[in-house]
Amino acid sequence: MKKALLLAAALAVTTSASAAGKLEIFSWWSGDEGPALEALIKLYKQKYPAVTVDNATVSGGAGTNAKAVLKTRMLGGTPPDSFQAHAGQELIGTWVVAGRMEDLSSLFKSEGWDKVFPKDLVKLISQGGKPWSVPVNVHRSNVMWYNPAKLKAWGVTAPKTWPEFLKTCSTLKAKGVAAPLVVGENWTQQHLWESVMIGTLGSANWENLWAGKLKFTDPKVVGAFTTFGKVMDCANKDASGLSWQQASDRIIDGTSAFNVMGDWAAGYFTTTKKLAPNTGFGWAPAPGTTKTFVMLADSFGLPKGAKDRAEAINWLKVLGSKAGQDAFNPLKGSIAARTDSDLSKYNTYSKSAAADWKSNKIVGSMVHGAVAPESFTSAFGAIIDQFVASKNSAAAAAAAQQLAVRAGISK
Repeated sequence: MKKALLLAAALAVTTSASAAGKLEIFSWWSGDEGPALEALIKLYKQKYPAVTVDNATVSGGAGTNAKAVLKTRMLGGTPPDSFQAHAGQELIGTWVVAGRMEDLSSLFKSEGWDKVFPKDLVKLISQGGKPWSVPVNVHRSNVMWYNPAKLKAWGVTAPKTWPEFLKTCSTLKAKGVAAPLVVGENWTQQHLWESVMIGTLGSANWENLWAGKLKFTDPKVVGAFTTFGKVMDCANKDASGLSWQQASDRIIDGTSAFNVMGDWAAGYFTTTKKLAPNTGFGWAPAPGTTKTFVMLADSFGLPKGAKDRAEAINWLKVLGSKAGQDAFNPLKGSIAARTDSDLSKYNTYSKSAAADWKSNKIVGSMVHGAVAPESFTSAFGAIIDQFVASKNSAAAAAAAQQLAVRAGISK
């Protein structure tokens, strides 16, 4: 009880008038995603001008490089003041279970976030009935991007199922499109695998997979691996050398027809490439996933032992505020985690995503840490690499099942 009172008192005194000192923010947002983070930092500096902000960004690999650095710092007892993590099992299964994060229940109560964040999202970021991070956004994983003008010229439309995609792939190859699908480095191939799995298995079986009710060795899952192999046969051969942005560029210039990527691509298209939705770029749910919203959320937590704890708490307040989320998300290409965002600030794509967020079946992303612990996600890339090289569905499924058992997902 005494500890709770002390935490509440600390939260109460962290006002703009009293805040001073330093704040280290640790994330993997750089390059084309940098402007969205800078918008949050600008808002923070307006509220707390006496604080010096250290934007400690480690770029590359959808956070892979940053997570490696973070692990060294956390285990070494020198945590950043606040750090980015995908909401859900990525944070909970790694740092919350290790007892290295602070419970944010008091902050959620004082800021009223339990009333403006969807219950399903709060459940995702909670363990033991306590929230452990502040979600700043919601992204959609299962989006297929294309260039509307090029599809019209080729005489094709966005496929609605993966079998239809394979037929479209053959049509495009016959028209001289060498790689109808473009993918990038390993994590983008895992990202594609996720949409193929959900589009083939269905959302219920996807949830059963991570609840331990469906094994990777089930014939349905093995068959979905086979479909993924056929889809990859439509892709470019230089994937390992491309970032996700470089893969997206091939949609814009018409080298390839389709790319499956999260809706941070919308931020890239609009903010960096200055393209207009529906004309400069188009989108559709990944094949087989209509009426399904595969979600992930970026969030920040408060590690125990943070050097600038008061400043970090104020950072979390900015992240969870309506002003913060409406400054960040239009630039990031994501939608607000809050349900009371000002949609007039968002572009056509984001408005459509917000509508789907409210009406679609919501399932969590594996690749981006929502439904699987890092002990699984960090090792799964090797299975995808081996599968892409061999196209051995049974072997890949067996390896994934062994990994799921080791990670405590399945028995």
